[in-house]
Amino acid sequence: MKTFPLDQAHTLPVWRRPTTLLFIMAAALPISFATWSALLNNFVIEAAGFTGVEIGWLHTVREIPGFLAIGVIALIIFIREQVLGIVSLILLGVATAITAWFPSFAGILTVTMLASIGFHYFETVNQSLQLQWLDKKEAPQKLGWIVAIGSGASLVSYALLVVTWKAWNLDYNTVYMAAGGITVLMALYCFVAFPQFEAPHPQKTQIVLKRRYWLYYALQFMSGARRQIFVVFAAFMMVERFGFEVHEVTALFLVNYLANMIFAPLMGRALGIYGERNILCFEYVGLILVFLAYGGIYYFGWGVVLAASLYIIDHLLFAMAFALKTYFQKIADPEDIAPTAAVAFTINHIAAVFLPAALGYLWIVSPGGVFGLAAGMAAVSLMLALMIPRHPRKGHETVFSGGLATPAE
Repeated sequence: MKTFPLDQAHTLPVWRRPTTLLFIMAAALPISFATWSALLNNFVIEAAGFTGVEIGWLHTVREIPGFLAIGVIALIIFIREQVLGIVSLILLGVATAITAWFPSFAGILTVTMLASIGFHYFETVNQSLQLQWLDKKEAPQKLGWIVAIGSGASLVSYALLVVTWKAWNLDYNTVYMAAGGITVLMALYCFVAFPQFEAPHPQKTQIVLKRRYWLYYALQFMSGARRQIFVVFAAFMMVERFGFEVHEVTALFLVNYLANMIFAPLMGRALGIYGERNILCFEYVGLILVFLAYGGIYYFGWGVVLAASLYIIDHLLFAMAFALKTYFQKIADPEDIAPTAAVAFTINHIAAVFLPAALGYLWIVSPGGVFGLAAGMAAVSLMLALMIPRHPRKGHETVFSGGLATPAE
């Protein structure tokens, strides 16, 4: 790929511009990841007899590469972020394609680890590229469109699964091979069709930890801990408690991403109007109520319709998390974006390394207790979000800084 200055990218045809590349990569990732997620719970239960304990361990293993995302800082010394992102996509696609070849506890964990390396390293680099390539004024709306495009790709994947799984009598291997292969082909297209964009601010290639970013770090930590409960146990509950089959789980995911595809651009517009603090507070209040209601399903025997509705609302609220990206973009030094994206991804996954396995044991005793813990985490996130200023910027990172200059380190 040829290098091309980012500030001249507007002279390129639309199909070769940085935003277009971000859009294509946003579609390539979920084709593999969404398919893997849709089939996962049924596959591991049918192929390897997983219980809550094994699914907890699987997700702990899946999150280890996220915890080690700080390794991106070392890699970008030798390889451009854009190239690293594409290589990571290829790894995710290949690992997804071969998932069904190893239907055992050890095999599933090994392939999951490989797919997770691709997923987490791509996400780390992708977040950095988004914040470097998107103008601050346009970022909320463009990030909303990126979420919508990813949701649209997931929607297509899920719709095809719902329509063809039983009608064509598909098996896990066929679907995994198709999804992984498409992601690999899209990644190769990104490698060939786009130049290497040269951002105006060279990124630091050492670990960056600054005191003035502390609130961003804290919000990332709580987001990672809270999200694990949703990712690991919400869908697992639909299969274990209510007996959802593959096409039913996929239909639920389909509705989720249809809602995201419609509402994510609107969320981006709302973020530009109301600011990060208001959007994040709305998200966290909603999550508190949703997680408490999840617990009620177990304690009071509420039914499958409510559970499915809560799952959709839950997923929609989590989509608002891109407000964290724009908050950091506003307070960050431009050269800090890549290393801080890696550090933030590691912080986001600290709890992810031990929480799924630990909560897998709690799940056996008290599933409602797992969701009660998640509600508490959402409440802590709400208190942190209230510390974000209405108009955050460098030197005014929290409501306590008062707009005065603060130490850089």
